[in-house]
Amino acid sequence: MTEPPTGEELKACCAAAYSSDIVTLLLGDSHHPGGTALTRRLADALALAPGARVLDVASGRGTTALLMADAYGAQVDGVDYSAANTALAQGAAQAAGLADSARFTTGDAERLPCPDGVFDAVVCECALCTFPDKARAVAEFARVLRPGGRLGITDVTVDPARLPSELTGLAAHIACIADARPLAAYADLLATAGLRTLRTERHDGAMLRMIDQIEARLQLLRMTAPARLTAAGVDLDAAPTVLGAARTAVADGVLGYALLIAGKSP
Repeated sequence: MTEPPTGEELKACCAAAYSSDIVTLLLGDSHHPGGTALTRRLADALALAPGARVLDVASGRGTTALLMADAYGAQVDGVDYSAANTALAQGAAQAAGLADSARFTTGDAERLPCPDGVFDAVVCECALCTFPDKARAVAEFARVLRPGGRLGITDVTVDPARLPSELTGLAAHIACIADARPLAAYADLLATAGLRTLRTERHDGAMLRMIDQIEARLQLLRMTAPARLTAAGVDLDAAPTVLGAARTAVADGVLGYALLIAGKSP
């Protein structure tokens, strides 16, 4: 029997997947449902002011961090497990003229390379669901927030008891589904770290739109670059079944996407 992957192996698999060009082609630059429109809604809900210090956890190629630095005037630090993503994000900051307001570091969300109580806001988009030790990561979010600071999350939600077999396993974990939680369970996790939920919103339609986008781009790549998909480990035979199961799960209320704002006590 194959041993389940360790936490470190899961983090390495996710980091490798989300630093690949194929994933960016399929998911878009933001790598999450709702794209930059939902990121702006998150930033507005956090009431980011110019000069606010923001930490973007699992910052990827820097899309969220650069938007908050450019459009909101924030001073943003990004942390990502992938050194490749860190290098790409730093290059994007340089190219956009934002190197002084957006900085990127390679690090682990469960052991953030940041001092206590220095950030006005922490954001984490479509990533908490992939962290093996969610409680530890949330405790780290709380640690680095200043008193009165806020946490903003957008993430996949699931009803684990009703999740179909096609949406479990390592591939589904990397796809942010297999270890996602119900919205109420995320709020409970935050509460254990002393973070009080202030606002929640459902954005399940964004999940459906992303499924449609992935399906359309897979069909295009199947015709134009099938070798790239195969080299990236995409199972072209299984993909339609998995995407169909995901679409049905959203329609049935089993799978979705949500925004959550929480605050640290002053």
